[in-house]
Amino acid sequence: MSWTDDRVETLKRMWGEGQSASQIAKELGGVTRNAVIGKVHRLGLSNRATAGTAAKAEPKAKPAPKAEPKAKPAPKPAPEMKTEAAAPPKSNLPARKQIIPAGQPLPPQPSANEISPEALAKVNEVEKKAKKISLMELTERTCKWPVGDPATEDFWFCGLPVKQGKPYCEAHVGVAFQPMSSRRDRRR
Repeated sequence: MSWTDDRVETLKRMWGEGQSASQIAKELGGVTRNAVIGKVHRLGLSNRATAGTAAKAEPKAKPAPKAEPKAKPAPKPAPEMKTEAAAPPKSNLPARKQIIPAGQPLPPQPSANEISPEALAKVNEVEKKAKKISLMELTERTCKWPVGDPATEDFWFCGLPVKQGKPYCEAHVGVAFQPMSSRRDRRR
């Protein structure tokens, strides 16, 4: 179905009369309600919710002779993009639940010195034996601990068998899920 001039005129007339998009689609045939709505938006026809109430308040005058079709309004210029990174929005949420918009720097992550040396040694040993699998090879039974920078070719996941009920192997669980008391002690 193509939008011929006759079909567009019928659409404009019926839209102006307050017909619904479904009624217009049924009248035109071979077109859906959504196609009618899309065409109305592309044509820039007025929103009837505001135009309809104003039209009812004022008496209708005789229809004016057909004028030349209006030129499409010039597109609004795109907003300027700032090259500097803005500070992340302040929030009352705890830091771990705060959503950071794309392009914003991440908050400071726990450094390696906050993790117990035993856990780090265990992780280093495990990562030497890791299966080094890709994202597509992950299953519910493989460790999903990411290693490296995802933007590089050297990025991989651990892939060792997971600890029961956790997404990581035993060594990575020791790093990811630390007991609450040890975290409190580090803060002091």
